[in-house]
Amino acid sequence: MMRSMNSAVSALRNHQLRMDVIGNNIANVNTIGYKSSRVTFKDSLSQMLRGASGPDASRGGTNPQQVGLGMDLSSIDTLFTTGVPDRTDRGLDVMVNGEGFFMVSADGTDNGMYYTRAGNFDIDEDGNLVNADGLRVLGYKTDDAGNVGNEVGGIVVPLADSIPPIATTNVVMEGNLDARAVLTGSTTPPTIERQTEITVNDSLGTSHKIRLEFTKTAANTWNVTPTPITTPPSPAGTPVSIAFEPSTGKLTAASVKTLNMTLTPTNGASPVTFDVDLSALTQYGTDSSALMRSQDGSPVGVLTSYAIGQKGEVEGVFSNGRTKILGQVATSIFANPAGLVKMGGNLYRSSANSGDPQVNKPGTGGNGGLQPGALEMSNVDLGKEFTNMIVTQRGFQANSRIISTTDQMLEELVNLKR
Repeated sequence: MMRSMNSAVSALRNHQLRMDVIGNNIANVNTIGYKSSRVTFKDSLSQMLRGASGPDASRGGTNPQQVGLGMDLSSIDTLFTTGVPDRTDRGLDVMVNGEGFFMVSADGTDNGMYYTRAGNFDIDEDGNLVNADGLRVLGYKTDDAGNVGNEVGGIVVPLADSIPPIATTNVVMEGNLDARAVLTGSTTPPTIERQTEITVNDSLGTSHKIRLEFTKTAANTWNVTPTPITTPPSPAGTPVSIAFEPSTGKLTAASVKTLNMTLTPTNGASPVTFDVDLSALTQYGTDSSALMRSQDGSPVGVLTSYAIGQKGEVEGVFSNGRTKILGQVATSIFANPAGLVKMGGNLYRSSANSGDPQVNKPGTGGNGGLQPGALEMSNVDLGKEFTNMIVTQRGFQANSRIISTTDQMLEELVNLKR
């Protein structure tokens, strides 16, 4: 009689545990990077009332007769399916697409390593890339030129970093010179058909403006005259003649296509020798539009913003428009991620059954790539959890009826003495 009651008690205890897990799943339905858990049961020991017997010449065989003694907890599994992305468009928010975990630690080393799927990162006062609890995010360090190395450690964004200036060596022009322009090159002073400014940088990053004046001197022939706008008064304003093919509107094969200039700054910078590429200019019967397309110099650049890219690179954007890789977030995978131990705070630790972490750059070595500007939401399925809640509740109710029914049977047994 007591076997049924003990079986029911074990079922009540384990169904309550399952309800605890379901409740925790529902509580974390909006937790970033949360992975839901599930509970599975198994039957407990069975008491052998009669063993099995094989058939012989006089009678057939008989099956064993066993009475179950209840049920036990089989497992509490963590389900590592990927949650849906929540787009935030924030530069330091990132999620792992597929397998892999971010690595964090208190001191930026592999001492006390934790693993997480929550990619809501930030920068602290010292420039450390950290998670919401201030643990440092681990990744690959870079050299001064932005080349990613193989050393793994805490990623540091140098908030006071700057990119040194680059002296201009090449200026590229583009646009049109109006073929309908009147010949004015022989007048004194000549009438300028088109003028535009180019900007060059010296070795100290100072910008210098030079005006290019285009004057038509003959059919399909133009003079290009550089005129300084800012000091120092160089380069000299010497005209250079260029010629166009009347059939194509492009520079002739024999025409000058590159202006070679030297600018001598007075601020202590080195002389700037640069070329002005005119090969993209055209001469058509439409308004003049010649202008500078690009130049390869730049002033000093200070760090203005930073963001994490698809491959985990922390890319810094500088005030001069240039970019540099400041570090690269590392990820790790495990042979058995279900063997990781939950530590709270969206963190996991490795265990004897998870295997050692295999550290790689995102998108390599089996590690999933990253989706910048998004966070991984919880993978809890509310519909499934509510269904499991109903099933668990009914299982609990049914086993409570076993206890009350067994109690009634015991009461009847006691009443037999009356």
